[in-house]
Amino acid sequence: KGMATPGKAGIPLGVMKVLDPRQLKPDSTETERILTVLDETIVKLEITRLIPRITGSLERFARMLGPEITSSLLEHQKLSMEIQHLLTSPRDEESMRAVEQRLKCSLRNILRLFLANPLLYHGLKYEVRVRESPADVFIRAFMEFRGFMLERLLTSPDEEKEKIQFMEDISLQVEKNTETISALREELAAAIQTRDEEVNRKDKIIENLKTSMEDLAKDCKADIQQITKEGEKQQKEDEKASQDRCARLEQDILRLRAQFNALVLENRASELVLRKQKCKAEREIEKWVQKYDTDMAEKQATYEELQAAYNDEKAQLSLLMEKHALLLQEYTQIEEERRMLQEKEEEAAREAARRNDAATCIQALWKGYLVRSIYKSKLKKGKGKGKGKGK
Repeated sequence: KGMATPGKAGIPLGVMKVLDPRQLKPDSTETERILTVLDETIVKLEITRLIPRITGSLERFARMLGPEITSSLLEHQKLSMEIQHLLTSPRDEESMRAVEQRLKCSLRNILRLFLANPLLYHGLKYEVRVRESPADVFIRAFMEFRGFMLERLLTSPDEEKEKIQFMEDISLQVEKNTETISALREELAAAIQTRDEEVNRKDKIIENLKTSMEDLAKDCKADIQQITKEGEKQQKEDEKASQDRCARLEQDILRLRAQFNALVLENRASELVLRKQKCKAEREIEKWVQKYDTDMAEKQATYEELQAAYNDEKAQLSLLMEKHALLLQEYTQIEEERRMLQEKEEEAAREAARRNDAATCIQALWKGYLVRSIYKSKLKKGKGKGKGKGK
């Protein structure tokens, strides 16, 4: 009953957090990088698995592959035949290493071309039919390793301890149920053995009584019949009691076995639900990763457009700054010329003012001189006339 509802009391909250697919989200760039490397490795393994089949029917897939990949596959096929020839012939270690290096470079080049065109790889994946091989087992094992790595990366040490403790508790409960069933079986076997021993003992008693009754049949026939009836009755009662006890033990065994089977089915159902949730979480993670790649590609394109516009505006700003510097230099030169011209005009005005002041002063002095001269001449004439009258 405690295992029937894992969300209530059977499974701890920490374990539910570990097993809940909504909690399985990459929380660091390192985790995403590790998963990306593992996914790329899986794709490379699948492409490598398809290469021998493609090279075997290269004319069929040549139009789909294109000239570049076709030529690379032809070169790879030649290198494979060359290395097979070297393996069958007396070995030249230096030539073998050189051919192996060229083969590795050729394989890396083919993988690079296929990875650059994912649609081609997905199309070939459904077109090319490949038989089951050890490579498929390795790829499936690697994919399981990828899932295991994802779970380990996204599980904290505390949650891992809770999960291990939970599984140990389940194992301990199963062991206890198994021990209980074993003990009941041993008890049943002991009861059956006791019953058989009791029956054998009573059979022996009956046989002895029969022997005695045969000896005393004539004299004690009635007693013998009574004893026989009592023996049979006691035997039936013992057999009935033994059968009842066996039936109870059988029912207990069936009940415990049903509980054990229910626990197994319940655990399997929980495991199936968790596996489905895990698959759903992996699909959601893959969808979000693809969405993230698409968004980042769009943002990268927008950033490149803005960067180009910024570079253009920056170039225009540089031209305008150069023009502004030239205009500022011309403006400074014009202002300097204006200042010098204004200084010259002010100097000329001051010179004119000085000349005007000097002219005014000269005119005043000249007028004074003329007035004094006229006044003196008048004075001389008046003195001359006075002298004449006196005579």
